[in-house]
Parts: sequence; C-alpha cells; structure tokens
Amino acid sequence: MVGVVYYAIASVGNSSYNTHMTKRDTLRKILALLGPAFVAAVAYVDPGNFAANFSAGARYGYLLLWVLIVSNLMAALVQYLSAKVGIVTGRSLPELVADKLPRWARHLYWAQAQLVAIACDIAEVVGGALALNLLFGTPLVAGGIIIGLASLLLLRLYTRREQKYFERAIVFLLLIIPVGFFIGLWQHPPQFTMLLPGLMPRFAGSDTVLLASAMLGATIMPHVIYLHSALARDRHGRVSEEKVARYLTATKIDVALAMAIAGTVNIAMLVLAAATLQGKGTMETFAQIHAGLGTWLGPLVAALFAVGLLVSGLASTSVGNQAGAAIIEGLLHRKLSVLAQRAATMIPAIALLAIGFEPTNLLIISQIALSLGIPFALIPLALIATNHRLMGGFTSRGLQRTALIATVGVVISLNIALIVMTILR
Repeated sequence: MVGVVYYAIASVGNSSYNTHMTKRDTLRKILALLGPAFVAAVAYVDPGNFAANFSAGARYGYLLLWVLIVSNLMAALVQYLSAKVGIVTGRSLPELVADKLPRWARHLYWAQAQLVAIACDIAEVVGGALALNLLFGTPLVAGGIIIGLASLLLLRLYTRREQKYFERAIVFLLLIIPVGFFIGLWQHPPQFTMLLPGLMPRFAGSDTVLLASAMLGATIMPHVIYLHSALARDRHGRVSEEKVARYLTATKIDVALAMAIAGTVNIAMLVLAAATLQGKGTMETFAQIHAGLGTWLGPLVAALFAVGLLVSGLASTSVGNQAGAAIIEGLLHRKLSVLAQRAATMIPAIALLAIGFEPTNLLIISQIALSLGIPFALIPLALIATNHRLMGGFTSRGLQRTALIATVGVVISLNIALIVMTILR
C-alpha cells in the first residue's frame, strides 16, 4: 500500500490540476503501467503446478505448504529483478547474455534455452490436452493440436503496439483458473489450526524432498526469467534515468499483485487437495484427481478443475511461446513468425503424445528438463543485476543481493536433489 501511494503521488505531481484529479484518474495511471508481471505469473499456475500441488496435498496434507510460500517469495524476487534489468538497460536478459558470448557459445546457450521452452510447452500442451479429454473425451493428440492452434489467437495480440491487449487477455484467463478451487474450499473449508504445522519448514522422508524440489522447479521457471525482461523492455522501452525509479516502483506493485494471485492459486490447490483428497486413495494422475474431486465435492467442482486446467494450459503455452521468441531474438538476433515459433515448440509435444507416452510421465520429464535449465537463467540474472557497469545506481546491493544469492543457491541445490533422486528412484 505504501508503494501504491508513493507511486500515485509521484505520478500525479504537484500542479493544482493534478491535485484535484479524481481517485479514478489516479488509479488509471497506476494500472496503465501494470501487466507484464501478470503475463509472467501465468507460468506459476501451469499444468506442472497443478500436478505438483495436488499431489503434495493429496499425499502429505499441509506438510509442504511452506514450500509454496518460500517458492513464491523467491519467484517474486527473481521476476522483479528480471523486469528491473529490462527497464534499466532497455534490453532483454538474452540480449545481454549474447553480448558476453562468442558466436558458437551463443548458439549452444540458445540450444539449451530452446529446449527449456520446448519442455515447458510439453507440460502445457499435455495439460491442456488432458483437460479436453476430461471435459469432452477428446483424444489427446487432437486435444494437443486444439490447444496449440487456440494459443495462436492469443499470440496474435502480442506486438509492441498491442501488448496491453495480450496482457489483459492473460489476466482474464489467470482469474478464471482458481474459480473451482475457491468453490471447493467454500464447500469444504479447512480448519485454520490444521494449516499452522504446514508453515514450519520440515520434510517427512525422501519422497517429500523430491516433491518439494519439483514444486520449486515448477515455480522458478527459467523461460519466464528470460521473458519478463523482454516484456518490460517491450512495454516501457528505454526509460530515461530520471523516470527509472518511478517505473521500478510500478513494477514492484505489478509483481506483488501478480505473485500474490499466483501464490494464492497454488496454495488453494494444495489446501483443497489436503482438505478433500488426503487418504482417499491414489491421486497421482489428473484423471484420478478429477474423479476424486467429483466424488467428494461434486461434478461442478470437478468440471471447474478441468476448466482451470484447460485455461492454464492455453494461457501458459502462449506465454511459453512468447518466451521462445524472446530467446531466439536475443541470442540469435533473428525473428521468427508467430506460426514458426508456435510450431517449433508445439510439434515435439504433439509427437510425444502421438507416440503414446503416458501423459503424467511426460509432465515429470518436462519438469526435470526445466530444472536443468534454471541455473542457466538464474546465474546470468544475478551477475547482471549486481553489475554496476550495466545497472548503474540501480545495482542490486545489500539485502536484495544477499537474498538473490541465497535464492540461486537454494534453487540450484534443490533442483540437483530433484535430478539425482529422480535418477536413483
């Protein structure tokens, strides 16, 4: 609230006209700069999050609630710093990384980043296809194609002139996702005292460590770290030095609101699963979760779960595709058409579904691939955000720098644990 008031005052100025501006005008000025963080936040409620959060709640109750809270705080810091880099430098993270690499290294770096975008799209296309299957019995391959083509409609909105319309569409979809969860929690509210033990950091065996690592890996998404800097650049352009502080204040509000919504949705998933599905049998696949919700909360909540999953897959695959475009443009200095970029990330997902891979396994594999890509995005972000030559007076120092280093260490450590434990299982 203090940030909102500060920005409103800074934006309005001291003239007599501005002094008499209505609250609606003031709010409109604030909202005009919001949006990029909401696009990034969609990645935090993608089908991978659905799988991890519902699995955690159904199997271990509220035990891992603290993981979501810590993950969301880390994600908020990372997303703010990514946007900060884009605002201060007027360039995207991939562009800045490309400046430091020779041609051959840029191509290798692009290859791993593109694999991350493909892995992300696998989870999102598969999740959307599963949702269509649950709702209408649509075959998985056909469902994947429908999700891919539908996402093209959203992507057509994203140009530097029409970015705000793309953002508004994504925000609308983001608000639809949790409707079923909130209705379910209203029908079956948890006892507050049962939530409190979940706020204490602890594990209950290797499986919970593995699941916590997957939850964190599904939250700190590497492709969105690349993307948010490009979104800020596209929305604001190169900001003059005297206005940077004002834009960063607006960005803090943007990130805080977006991550509060995303965090609330993720927590609602886990709490709903813990309150209604724990101890009710095996809940490891979307079909089992859907059936469980239908049994214990009724067909409406089950249908809204599938609708939320469908919207999540559609919105997040659009965002993932946009991330892929930002990566190619920044690292290879090339632009692909929306259709070409859409095909580059969607075709592998459709092919894997056509071959007959089990969808849940595809989601798990995609999360491991995403985990492998996290250090490649986080470490450059940390180096750039703390580089005085690039960031000038807006270099991350003190507590922000310490928190960033700690986040890098925790994320890398837990994702290494995820990879090792997955291999050893």
